[in-house]
Order: sequence, then structure tokens, then C-alpha cells
Amino acid sequence: MVGQPPAPAGGGLRGTPGRMPNVVRYGTVRSASGVRGNGTTKGQLNGSSATPQVRSDGDQTTDRDQAAGDGPARAAEWGARIGEAVEFARRQMAGGTEVDQFGFDPEFNSHVLMPVARALYQHWFRVRMKGLAHVPGEGAALVVANHSGVLPLDAVMLQSGLHDEHPAHRNLRLLGADLVYELPVLSQLARKGGHTRAGPGGAHQLLRSGELVGVFPEGFRGIGKPFSERYKLQRFGRGGFAVSAIRARVPVIPCAIVGAEEIFPMVGNAKPLARLLGLPYFPITPLFPWLGLLGAVPLPSQWIIEFCPPVSTDGYPAGAQEDPAVIAEVTAAVRGTIQRKLDELLVERGPAFG
Repeated sequence: MVGQPPAPAGGGLRGTPGRMPNVVRYGTVRSASGVRGNGTTKGQLNGSSATPQVRSDGDQTTDRDQAAGDGPARAAEWGARIGEAVEFARRQMAGGTEVDQFGFDPEFNSHVLMPVARALYQHWFRVRMKGLAHVPGEGAALVVANHSGVLPLDAVMLQSGLHDEHPAHRNLRLLGADLVYELPVLSQLARKGGHTRAGPGGAHQLLRSGELVGVFPEGFRGIGKPFSERYKLQRFGRGGFAVSAIRARVPVIPCAIVGAEEIFPMVGNAKPLARLLGLPYFPITPLFPWLGLLGAVPLPSQWIIEFCPPVSTDGYPAGAQEDPAVIAEVTAAVRGTIQRKLDELLVERGPAFG
């Protein structure tokens, strides 16, 4: 098909016969002699029209043949996808998928949860993940990260990045707060996605099984802090993560997450409403609750997640997990590493919404 010039404002051009062709609609040219043809003037104002570029019948036939050949291939591809989806749904309904003692369903996680997280990771937050070489390809390790953002989307982004970008595509087994497991639908999805209720027993069991475990020692103090305290680490509890790592003799991998603080800038906390609803806090942001559900859409900040060099724990003597001085030492080392890395990443990232 020949490309057509846009229609001039105010309608067609009327020229003087023998000088400028009369352009009627959609590139049709009327010459001084009254002969009509489809073409473009290409800026020629002397009445001559450019020769239209028409593809040969051979080219058109080739395109038709190629399109006809692509049809069955595409149909077969979509047929295979639909077949896989139907088979997956059948296994889920029949309870035929493998689930571990904590309820983790790797197939459900990869086919249902991770595609949703991936859309946010790649297209909404545009996450950059760094330092993956510090995360082992196999065996147990404990990832310790800062926590922020009102809703735990930082946990989901951390899990998504390791699942998709790590060479071994590792599943991060996250330790979650009790509140998550008190909500019927959310608790079921969390378990299927590899999350486990936070506690020394579950953490030790996962680590002894060779899993990659993730924890956020700040808890609700981090995720529910005001925007004015963004990227300032809160207290790391009583060092429970250090106890678990030393007991299992696994490395601790400090992890800094920049970007989550800006998704819901928390400028206030409606404490009476939070107590009424049984929540640790009720966030007030510039958009929520004023805009209703629209105000609950996270802002598209730019994220960087970086893993730092591991902190070894296998050099401590047996029973060191009972020594408060050792626990304080490991906790301070990990916390200090994360805070320094946060400060560096903030400078590297620049504006949150650039």
C-alpha cells in the first residue's frame, strides 16, 4: 500500500491548473489534464506527481504464504499453553501437586504468584537487583533485609528477583508476622508462596533443610514507620535472626532495599482506627484514604535491591547462640552493613520518581 499524506487543515488544496495539483481526499491527485492517480506529491509543487511504490505480486504472495505458515505454528503454541494451564488447574483441584510441611507449593508459586509479582517488578517498580553473586546457588543461607512501605511489597519484590534473576532461580522462604496467618485467604496464598510464620522453630527447620530463608528484623516498626524516618533502620528486635543463623551455622546475607519507602508515603497513623481493626497501624498518606481504592495503588518509585557480602557464623563455638554478646555482635554487624548500603544506594538512585 502506498503511504498517504495527511489531509491539510481546512480541506483540500486548490491550485492553479498547470502549476499545483489539486489534492482531493487521501492522496488522490488531480493533475491539470484531469487525470487522477493515487500518489504523494513529496513536496513537489510544480504539478508533477511522484511515482507510487507498489510492491510486486511476488512480494505480496510471499507475505501471504508466510502469514499462512505462521498460523498453524501460533495455533499450536497457544494450544500447548492452554493445555498446560488446564493440566495445572486439574492438578491443583485434585491436590496432585507436591507441597512441603509448611504448605509451600513450588508449582503454584511459579505459575500463579510469580507472574503477578513479575509484572510489578519489571514494569511498575523497574527493580534493579545487584550482588546476586553473594547469594549461594544451593544450600542454606539467611537473607536479612530492611523493611518498609506500609504494605510488604518489598518482601514480594525480593522473592520475585531471586526467583527470576538468580542463576539457580532460588525460592526465598520468607518468615512472616502472625497477622498474615490470621487472615484466611492471605494465609493460604502466603503458605503456597513459601512463606512461614516467623519463629525460631520454623526458621531452624528450613535452614537445616538447605533452604534460602528471608527475614525482616524490623517487623512492623520498619514497615509502619512515618515517611519522615525513611531509610533509617529501626531496632532489629532481640537478634533472633542471629540466633537462628549461628545455631544452623549458615551465613547471613545483608540485603538493602531502596524504593519501597516511597510507594505509600506514610504521613500519619490513625491509631484509634488501627486498634478498632486490630491492626498494628492504619496509614494516612497523601492519597489514602482520601481517594479510596485509588489511593491504595502503590506509587511507581524506582527500586534497587543489593545483596552484600555474607557474614560468616560457622567460626563461632558450639552454644554461641546462647551468648548475648555474640548475638549483639552479629546483629550490629548486619545492621550496620545494611544502613551503609542504604545510604550508598540512595545516592546512586537519585530521585525516586526520575
